[in-house]
Amino acid sequence: MTTAWAAHETTSAALGALAAEGATGALSGDRGIVYLSAGRVVHVESAFTPDLGALLTRSGAVPPDGWWDAVDRGGTQHRVGHRLVDSGRLAAGALEVCHLGALFDAAYFVLAHDTRAHRFRPGAVHWLGAVRSVPVDVVVRETGRRRALLDRIWPDAAIDTAPLTRVRDARAAGLPVRRSRTLTQVDGVRTAAEIASALACRTYHTLVELRRLAAAGLVTAAPPAPAPAAAAPEPGGVVWDDPDTALLRRLRDALEAL
Repeated sequence: MTTAWAAHETTSAALGALAAEGATGALSGDRGIVYLSAGRVVHVESAFTPDLGALLTRSGAVPPDGWWDAVDRGGTQHRVGHRLVDSGRLAAGALEVCHLGALFDAAYFVLAHDTRAHRFRPGAVHWLGAVRSVPVDVVVRETGRRRALLDRIWPDAAIDTAPLTRVRDARAAGLPVRRSRTLTQVDGVRTAAEIASALACRTYHTLVELRRLAAAGLVTAAPPAPAPAAAAPEPGGVVWDDPDTALLRRLRDALEAL
């Protein structure tokens, strides 16, 4: 395996180089991680969009205890998706549709502002496991299509990632149902990803409605909050990477203890 990906100025170009090599592993960038298997995209993660587990549990497709059981039993073998299907909690077709939706939503954030990739970890495999792979060029092309559409609606990408606030006197009356529901979630604190998660809705669909609200003069990016005091460094210089099953269990236990 070569390091030719590192010579490229953008994440999409680095992905193209890895695809040409038939690479397997994880490519990290400013806004997320792209997982490859044999040169094809199998999963994408971004902090700017709800993950698959949040979408499945908040929509009611899978009960929370069913999701965590699949993580507990299948995470270390990278078979969480298979576990959901094998246990009868989710049909294979429904998993595939939800997975592809989450993949393309996260890919939008990783590639729409296409900066240089930071790191490639050969052989890295996501704990979800294989569900459906997508050619790199399809992911890049779809991201470009989405970016162009959103910019035609309202050409301010800050709406995608900043906390959002309603413009004074903004009202949901008279708006289409989905747009009205989206506006009710805008509170000056939540971002598009948090609004999408609260609505159990695909992030891209939420972005479309938020940009339409911005174009109508109803929503804008909230003023930046004052910068917090610098936090003390973690002992030993611990750096978060991508979550493993043990971390997911600890998060679950912490949430259940609240």
